[in-house]
Amino acid sequence: MDLSFARFQSGQVTVLPVELAVLLVGIASRQAASPTARAQAAIDWTGPIDALLAPAHGCFSAAVAATLRRWKEE
Repeated sequence: MDLSFARFQSGQVTVLPVELAVLLVGIASRQAASPTARAQAAIDWTGPIDALLAPAHGCFSAAVAATLRRWKEE
């Protein structure tokens, strides 16, 4: 299987207009500085990714599971 995608390479470099390039850089920088992006970057993954799908407590959200358990007991 050929995954080189040579058929898409014409050998010519596409040059963006300066205004468009500046606009794209501005958009990317604002997205990177957004509160959502900063919060996502601050998330510290301490364990392997498999631990997210099989947590030690056995439920995807321990807080929601506890709330449902209390609600069920009422």
